[in-house]
Amino acid sequence: MEYRYFIVDAFTDQPFGGNPAGVVLLDQDAPFPSEELMQQVAAELRYSETAFVQCKSPTEYTTRYFTPRSEVDLCGHATIATFGVLRQEGLAPDGETCINHTLAGDLSVQIGERVMMQMAEPKLIATIDNPEEVERLCRIMTAMPPRLPIAIVSTGLPDIILPVESLEELNALHPDMDALSDYSREKNVVGVHAFALTRGTNDSSVAHVRNFAPLYGVNEESATGTANAALRHYLHVNGIVSQPGESNFIQGEAMLRPSVVTTQLDDKGRIFVGGCSRIIAKGNLII
Repeated sequence: MEYRYFIVDAFTDQPFGGNPAGVVLLDQDAPFPSEELMQQVAAELRYSETAFVQCKSPTEYTTRYFTPRSEVDLCGHATIATFGVLRQEGLAPDGETCINHTLAGDLSVQIGERVMMQMAEPKLIATIDNPEEVERLCRIMTAMPPRLPIAIVSTGLPDIILPVESLEELNALHPDMDALSDYSREKNVVGVHAFALTRGTNDSSVAHVRNFAPLYGVNEESATGTANAALRHYLHVNGIVSQPGESNFIQGEAMLRPSVVTTQLDDKGRIFVGGCSRIIAKGNLII
């Protein structure tokens, strides 16, 4: 069997920026390969996520996402990469809204130079406010106890949203990855999404962020769609960015892969995440 594959940098318009993902295209109505094979391909490509996309029509797709270790319900940056490929290959019409069937639900994707994807319904799952729990997490993350609340939020995948007081503290984070894996498993989350607000500076973004998910084999990720959508919901719930509209988050600087992740909150409470993408390689998988 042969499958067309692409290596794509998502949340950037520059090569070697953003967050790289693998994208594997299946022929229209072709069945997905076995889970074992998709997992082997994801492990071979070694990116944090590889998306396998099945075309049902020019505006309807089914996508499955695999890390090097396991399948996940949804991945923001791999979705941006996937629909960027479909647009650039002439398979998804520019300016249209497509339906993306995922394990996290059926989500709409707006096709354009900047792909915007609807996230699953935002949910504030829990607040971590027990002093001993806060101290434990901050010790794992090498962070100071924050003034803002620590919360578990999901827009398809649950993440711990961890505020830090400054960009300097954010850049200095050096988590204990083994302990963070155990903590993430215990809390049933993907990982920790840490942020430092930039309001009051000359920065046009709302916050700079870093994402750590060692439980899934990703010590740090340079752009994370689902976690930034969760952060947008967190900021709304806590009255920090309360009005509908667009918010940008800067990620990946510590990895020398700067990314711009755009989020949109509409007046119905729906959250969209998106950005640009850049294909850097393509070819055939011969299996």
